[in-house]
Amino acid sequence: MNVTTSASGSTDRRAATFVMACLGMFVAYLPITTVAVSLPAIQRVLNTSTAQLSWVQDAFVLPMAAFIMTAGVFGDVHGRKKVFQAGLFLSAAGAAVALSAHNVQTLWAGQALAGLGSAALLPITLALISHAVPDHRERGKFIGMWAMAMLAALAVGPVIAGVILEHFAWRWIYLLSIPLSLLAMAVAAPLLTDSRAPHGRRLDWPGQITAAIGITALVYGVIEGGADSFTATKVVAALALGVVALIAFVVAEKRSASPMLDLAVFRSAAFTATALVALITFLGLIGFFFVLSLYFGMVQQLGTLEAGARLLLVPVAAIVSGAPAGRLMHRVSARVMITVGLLLVAGSLLAMTDLDADTSYGSIAWRLILLGVGLGLVTTPMTATAVAAVPHHLAGMASAANNAFRQVGGALGPAVLGALLSTRAVDTLSGHLAGAGVTGTQAQTIVATAKDGGLGAVAGMDLGSTAGQVYGALGDSLLDGLRLCFIAAAVLVLIAAVCAATLLRRPKQTAGGAVAAGTAQHSRPEASAEKARTAGTVQPLGHRRG
Repeated sequence: MNVTTSASGSTDRRAATFVMACLGMFVAYLPITTVAVSLPAIQRVLNTSTAQLSWVQDAFVLPMAAFIMTAGVFGDVHGRKKVFQAGLFLSAAGAAVALSAHNVQTLWAGQALAGLGSAALLPITLALISHAVPDHRERGKFIGMWAMAMLAALAVGPVIAGVILEHFAWRWIYLLSIPLSLLAMAVAAPLLTDSRAPHGRRLDWPGQITAAIGITALVYGVIEGGADSFTATKVVAALALGVVALIAFVVAEKRSASPMLDLAVFRSAAFTATALVALITFLGLIGFFFVLSLYFGMVQQLGTLEAGARLLLVPVAAIVSGAPAGRLMHRVSARVMITVGLLLVAGSLLAMTDLDADTSYGSIAWRLILLGVGLGLVTTPMTATAVAAVPHHLAGMASAANNAFRQVGGALGPAVLGALLSTRAVDTLSGHLAGAGVTGTQAQTIVATAKDGGLGAVAGMDLGSTAGQVYGALGDSLLDGLRLCFIAAAVLVLIAAVCAATLLRRPKQTAGGAVAAGTAQHSRPEASAEKARTAGTVQPLGHRRG
């Protein structure tokens, strides 16, 4: 009876851990899409410039990308439950500040707080699952459902924002995060079991400081370079500081007795592959969603709710295809699933290069569904492989690093593709104006305005009787930029597919049946950790089909 009661209690604790992890993931990702589709409304009410508006989203992404790995280490050292609850508190506090904002600076502060909360929640939720489900075969199913919570947040975010903006002020998009975060904190207090790394990890302050500076400076430099010029003094200084800081980070990690990111994990081809796939894929995909929202809003002139309903197709399709992906991981190799998924995504992106202002909903829908199916096949295996590629006691480090690469790519995506979009659109604008019959001084003024303030600045000009021709030329120029972005995103995803196909290889067996040097089997995590302790060094695990 005692054994049965103990087993039942253990199952209940594991279920509670899993539910809390999924809820934390939902809270972490909800602000991304709700804010993204609300930017036009925010700009109208707060009267912000284009540069100020871009930093509404970047204020959230920057701290999230910079402090993810730090949060993973804090959880390993001080307890993951504590960091989980701190992340929820910061998410609620950030939403409350943003909800009360009456100027863009206060909104930036709220977004930054919420970004810090997401930085804490992303690695910790996955580390909690890894601790609760040590068997890597069973863990894949739970990680699949954890990834579905992320996709669910991305799915409902635009719809929630659309409904709110139809009836209320923009600030109320932040309301839902507050009770969700507080409810999760209250439930987690008695039910969530705490865990930490059992091998004496310590805080690595040199590594944490240099990583935060390096990531922040590089992302800031790319964002400002895309908005202004990569030859601007502040951009060159930021990029140089980022490179120096990341070099210092590598040196610090090699010398540290307890590194924040043990560079030995990159000896595992599986971990390296998932890091590269996460970085490149999210650079292309987040940038794609950024330009696609511009297509719906500026080219097709759709409202927030209509645009959100179309974007909803991608995460819904990803949930449908991703749900069985975790269960199939012990039958189909991660290499096959990730590569096939990325090829589907690339095919969808290339199929979108013929979109125009009159493309029907049905014609767009099948392309977005195909993209979602591919994304669903990628998300779960990529995350599960990253965690399984290292010893069990380093699950927090692995999940934090994988999420860091993902968020850096996500932060760079809108900046890189946005710069491509603006450059291509402005370059082709004069030709489209001439084709529409707008020439001479007026055409030169319009092109100069677009170069200085972006295409949106042209809408504020007094265009007189030529307004219709000018808006038509602007739409055609924007489509030229969008098509270039779709091609660039597809190329990035194809590069990620090549990385997955070449690096996620099954380890070779020696004549005696042992795994070849440099990789190891997915054996029991406890045994793997014990071997790592005995050897005195981290021995990262290679990927192997179950």
